[in-house]
Amino acid sequence: MDKSRHLYGPALRYFAAVARAGSIRAAARELNIASSAVNRQVLWLERALGHVLFDRLARGVRLTPAGEILRAHVLRTLSDFSATAGELDALTGMRSGAVSIASVESVSEALLPAVVMEFRKLYPGIHVSVRISGSDEVAEAVIAGQTDVGFSFEPPEDPRLNGVFRRDLAIGAVMAPGHPLAKRHPLHLAECLAHPFCLPTRDLSLRKLIDAALPADALAGRAFVEANSLRMMKRLAAAGEAIAFQTIIGLEREMGQGELVFLPLADPALSRDRFTVLTSSHRGLSHAAQAFFEHSVSAVGDRLSQIDADTAS
Repeated sequence: MDKSRHLYGPALRYFAAVARAGSIRAAARELNIASSAVNRQVLWLERALGHVLFDRLARGVRLTPAGEILRAHVLRTLSDFSATAGELDALTGMRSGAVSIASVESVSEALLPAVVMEFRKLYPGIHVSVRISGSDEVAEAVIAGQTDVGFSFEPPEDPRLNGVFRRDLAIGAVMAPGHPLAKRHPLHLAECLAHPFCLPTRDLSLRKLIDAALPADALAGRAFVEANSLRMMKRLAAAGEAIAFQTIIGLEREMGQGELVFLPLADPALSRDRFTVLTSSHRGLSHAAQAFFEHSVSAVGDRLSQIDADTAS
């Protein structure tokens, strides 16, 4: 878990990232959050301190004298805290260890890499292994003790699984901005199926939800693309070849760059896909795995809240 988050608010951390990167956009990429969120925190900090911290240039930003003073303070403070955290971690054997992770593909696009990178900064001596699987395989790996922490959608109800973190995410249609349905609201699944579309294969949790929402013969005689890779399906959508279906997780970069549009489906049966962070209920976690689990729950919760805020704005 990123312990500094409990002592230092986002404004100082975002300020430090902008100072380091030289631009708000570059800092947002580093932090894996929206540029608007970084800018809001910097503006709030300037108002709170009563000083302009950056000169806004045609390309990027430059620290003002007040900004230089604040940056020196932040660097000293974070350096001191990092050293203290290292001493505390040594008491619990956190200088080394290993954690194994299993994740569905969409989470591995942007969300999981950001979580792992943040964790590695805190615990560089811990070995992290990641495997990408379907949702059922993720649950099976956790149950079998082959992985410590799992990231999945709609895991099975099994007493051997412990789903401490859960978040219901809207299921939506994904398409290119120029698609005829790109501005349709509300949008229903049946409208989407009147256009070329692609569906996940039946071993993916999302397909089970889609099948349950369709009439029994809705796909009979229909020619459509079927794939077990959300990455491939969103590429087809971005090219304007088909409509794809998924949650907003895994679309962060494409939506931020205006390559794809995400429209929540109005069908009640497709109102949500439940994202869950899983551990085993029958065995304990090592110090390293426990640290990653706590860190991931905190970081994922924050990032999903940010995604919700950006989608609503």
